[in-house]
Amino acid sequence: MLLTISTTTPPATDLGYLLHKHPAKRQTFELAFGCAHVFYPDASDERTTAALLLDIDPVGMVRNRRGPRGDRGVLDQYVNDRPYVASSFLSVAIAQTFSTAMGGRCKDKPEAVDRPLALEARVAVVPCRGGEATLRRLFEPLAYDVEIVRHPLDERFPDWGDSPYFTLTLRATRPLRELLAHLYVLLPVLDNDKHYWVGDDEVEKLLRFGEGWLANHPEKEEISRRYLKWQKGLARRAIDQLTMEESPDVDAVAEADEQAEEAIERPISLNEQRHGAVLSVLDSARVTSVIDLGCAEGRLVRAMMKNKSLERIVGLDVSHAALQKAADRLRLERMSPTQRSRIELMHGSLTYRDDRLKGFDAATVIEVIEHLDPPRLAAFERVLFEFARPSMVVVTTPNAEYNVKWETLPAGSMRHHDHRFEWTRSEFQAWAKEVAERFGYEARFLAIGPEDAAVGAPTQMGLFEVSSESTA
Repeated sequence: MLLTISTTTPPATDLGYLLHKHPAKRQTFELAFGCAHVFYPDASDERTTAALLLDIDPVGMVRNRRGPRGDRGVLDQYVNDRPYVASSFLSVAIAQTFSTAMGGRCKDKPEAVDRPLALEARVAVVPCRGGEATLRRLFEPLAYDVEIVRHPLDERFPDWGDSPYFTLTLRATRPLRELLAHLYVLLPVLDNDKHYWVGDDEVEKLLRFGEGWLANHPEKEEISRRYLKWQKGLARRAIDQLTMEESPDVDAVAEADEQAEEAIERPISLNEQRHGAVLSVLDSARVTSVIDLGCAEGRLVRAMMKNKSLERIVGLDVSHAALQKAADRLRLERMSPTQRSRIELMHGSLTYRDDRLKGFDAATVIEVIEHLDPPRLAAFERVLFEFARPSMVVVTTPNAEYNVKWETLPAGSMRHHDHRFEWTRSEFQAWAKEVAERFGYEARFLAIGPEDAAVGAPTQMGLFEVSSESTA
């Protein structure tokens, strides 16, 4: 079985540093069930490809197998597809061969660990009886471009139909360690025949390598059950721990942080000014449908309801508790049928591809992006600007330069405990222009709040509109 990983992000040879495998050497690693060979079909600053070739020992595989085989015969232990298709064998080989990269460690270039790379991963053959739809449900929410080629049972006899085997190609811009974690967890999910006994330690592995993405995956329960080979007790434990991220304690902390940020900005009524600016932009553009991404408790959604020209208003947030508060704030249960038909609240993540986000005239992302870890920005950009692709996107974020004007904010601090970054005006504009150019938008910028001659306004707005060239 063969896995190749390529990058075109210069210098592409950094892939060798991250994998801790020298491009000029062919290396072999002994495993309990065979050998793993790592080599580089090409290695240049423009494009580098690393290949992991797994050579299974069929006899050793049977000899070292743990756990029951069910009702299958003895012959099936020796005559099967295990040496040829991606399965738990490849998952283990990835973990053992690329353990440094999966652990986010790189001694020679530590700054490259979290750098998003233009990656392409190809698995020569994957088994998936759920077909193309299952493959897409697993990988597309993670913002991958998914290319699938299904193989016939026998090319010489087309009447026999298709096999349950596919060549899978994934493309995305993200840190390498994220790609490896996704492959490690999801490859065994495609196949219901793990080569080792599934016990309590598998729950810990699932949670460790699923950290940061699995809890918000729309198929997390199915992934957990399949990964843990349908053992109900283990799957239930994993799912319970995944859903703990939405616990009341976590939401209480987030609410306290929100109140702290509001206390800083309250003297100039900045939140009201932000909402007013957003509503003005939407009204000028004459949009009829809008989705508020990261709607929290629904304050902007409630303000949008006053605009009668907005026929469809949707709020999306990753927090179930926040959505419940939004429903209470909006008094959805007391609305007239006509009003209720305009409003919808949805649970979802900004960094996972979701077809529900398509079809809107506009999307608003108000004081949200600064809460994303920088390595996740690339996934967010593709989810919003490439896959959802509304005609207009409105983004607001703090202007870090203005922080010196807040007397209650300690020097060097950010406005919110959960902010991962705060951009200066030049940093925000550089990001916005690069995103606009990459996805076929035009970007312009507005200031929100009182402007200072030296440091600008407290909030900066980026307004993205689909360029005329991309719609021609």
